[in-house]
Amino acid sequence: MAFFLGKDVAIKLATENGTYGIGVNKNAGSITTPSSFPHTNADTNYLVATNLTGGGTEQGAVTSCELSIGAMDEDIAYFGMRSQTKAEIKKETTLTLTRKKVDNTWDVLYNDARYGVSGNNSAWDGLEQPTFTHGYRIFVELITPNENSVNEMVSILGACVQSHTVTVNTDGTMDETLDLMSYITPQFWLYQYTTAITSANI
Repeated sequence: MAFFLGKDVAIKLATENGTYGIGVNKNAGSITTPSSFPHTNADTNYLVATNLTGGGTEQGAVTSCELSIGAMDEDIAYFGMRSQTKAEIKKETTLTLTRKKVDNTWDVLYNDARYGVSGNNSAWDGLEQPTFTHGYRIFVELITPNENSVNEMVSILGACVQSHTVTVNTDGTMDETLDLMSYITPQFWLYQYTTAITSANI
């Protein structure tokens, strides 16, 4: 598990869809799935995630980022033996983002678009078998403090929103937390990994 302060990383969010992204109509509290970026009406629409080829939309006011990379194992027992086999089933990557609550974009994202955009311009409902366009692509840029440049980048493929919580503070500003999780092996590069998901990944 790795913990980063908001000033040490830049978090960018994109959909796995190659054409459509996710935007939030802040006045109506609903999502839009635009194919052109950026939005033309900045007063009512806030872009949460561009499409995969758009490079992602940076999430502002992030105060902390917690990245956990692990694997899910299965225990296999054999007759007459005390030891068990640990067989790796799949990777398990969890990202927890915390930021100052500045608007309702993460609320709408959790309620209406937890699984990204499907092959067309509608949000996944989570009731179908995942395909190559399922989920979000998250880019975690690790910034070198002295040079103020990207040192390394972690690309998380096919991530879905797991939970969203809001912490109410009577003495200060509210904080909100967004949890995302993926079963696909993350990629470590010096640049954004924008290769689309294939059948080998899922």
